[in-house]
Amino acid sequence: MTAVATWPVWAQAGAAALAAAAVVLLAAPRTAALLSALGSRQQIREDAPARHRAKAGVPTMGGLLIVAAVVVATAVAGGWTARVELGLAGLLGFGAIGFLDDLAKVRRGRNLGLRARERLALQLGLGLLLGGAAAATVGTALQLPGGVAIPLGSAYVVFAALWLAGFTNAVNLTDGLDGLAAGTVAGAMLAQGFLAYLFGHPEMAVFAGAVAGSCLGFLWFNAHPAAVFMGDTVSLALGGALAAVAILSRTTFFLPITGGIFVLEVVSVILQVIVFQTTGKRIFRMSPLHHHFELGGMGEEKVVTRFWLAGIAFGLLALFGAGPAFWG
Repeated sequence: MTAVATWPVWAQAGAAALAAAAVVLLAAPRTAALLSALGSRQQIREDAPARHRAKAGVPTMGGLLIVAAVVVATAVAGGWTARVELGLAGLLGFGAIGFLDDLAKVRRGRNLGLRARERLALQLGLGLLLGGAAAATVGTALQLPGGVAIPLGSAYVVFAALWLAGFTNAVNLTDGLDGLAAGTVAGAMLAQGFLAYLFGHPEMAVFAGAVAGSCLGFLWFNAHPAAVFMGDTVSLALGGALAAVAILSRTTFFLPITGGIFVLEVVSVILQVIVFQTTGKRIFRMSPLHHHFELGGMGEEKVVTRFWLAGIAFGLLALFGAGPAFWG
């Protein structure tokens, strides 16, 4: 156990966040240069907004630093419990799936990685494994606000797998503008960390602090105009970590609020597909939702800033709702 592990929880979480941010800030420049030399450069979708063409060639998979920083920071802060290990498993496991996706894109020289069904199969398979481990660790009852618990039995594993896969893809969809995913995940993680502490799981609050700190450090280089992109490797890893924190701290049903931005992004895609297939018309200029505002004439930096602010508002709403849920 490190000396930091004896500190108050808020100090441990702060130390984890600072350590993670420091790792990213110190290592990012050389990592970006190495990735560029290895040919890991951003490929732009053919249907992306025209202004995104200028982003082609920017080093990608730089978000690998986020994963490394979280591991280092968690070790510095101590608190290696079964729940933290499962959180790290979610981060690393879904990150590995994203790495395969990114590697396929780099080899093909196009923004086409794994097939959708291949990626979903890997995500659900990993989700079932993590769901089974989570059930053995936290039980199979689903906690609802107000102290209500719904016993799911073996169905809990399936629920956890769907929850994990859903939020990994939601964060991945959000990673479409410079700094958007990193900033919104940082805000959601801070809110989930506070909820984890409030509901009696301080080790998950420390882990959430490490993830949030790594995202904030990455923003130094990923903010517009981005010098490096995180890639699917880390957008999937962050989604897995975020969902894992919610599951392992038994604050699952607060996640659609703290992660409200991710929910809106997914819903925009689903609605766009359903309406277009049934009517032949589009309700958004382009989905996910951030592209709708971008094509409406709003500058990229303004879209990102407003989404960050909306994410903060969602986090505060979740914390406000946690009062009655906690005391109820």
